[in-house]
Amino acid sequence: MTERPAERGSYHHGALPEALVAVAFELLDEAGQESVTMREVARRAGVSAGAPFRHFADRRALLTAVADRVLADFESWQRAGIAAATGAGDGAVDGTGDQRAVLRALGLGFVRYAVRHPHRFALVRSRVFAPAPQPELRERLSGIDRAYTEVIVADQEAGLLRPGDPELVGFAGQALVYGLAQMVLDGYLPAEKAEEVAAQVLDTLGRGIANPR
Repeated sequence: MTERPAERGSYHHGALPEALVAVAFELLDEAGQESVTMREVARRAGVSAGAPFRHFADRRALLTAVADRVLADFESWQRAGIAAATGAGDGAVDGTGDQRAVLRALGLGFVRYAVRHPHRFALVRSRVFAPAPQPELRERLSGIDRAYTEVIVADQEAGLLRPGDPELVGFAGQALVYGLAQMVLDGYLPAEKAEEVAAQVLDTLGRGIANPR
């Protein structure tokens, strides 16, 4: 959870953009992106109503900056999940733990994050899972995609996954966990059963559902 800025109303010019994003992040968690307005962010930050416009052209630009912060937080969340699954202290797969647990941990991490932070998920969905993802987020998204692909390639080379296009494998996994998360948030699956169901689905697909011929 992002911490509140320490001394609102006394920011120097360089610190104000970060402080405004932090305040917007708080508002997002409290009541969703509809509550994030330039006026309310300025009021809560203790600055003039026009101050945010010196750093963000409009509300869309501010929400994009918040989405980037959400993606950074999500990256940290996923690294922690990998570390817990593999026993790697820095979130890397270093051979000291169970590599087979990595993709499962990533999938469960996605669902857990979305269910625990529904407003963050909704914001990222509107900015990323859209016909034209915002270009300002491209660098962050490319980094996340590269990390997933590297995990898949490593598991394929180790014989833990079948050969195949790693990007397609990653896309299939992303579609699966995105769908699971959305089904929970839509109320189709009960939130209290989200992690249990997600684990069962991931394990089922991990074993494969087609009979070998």
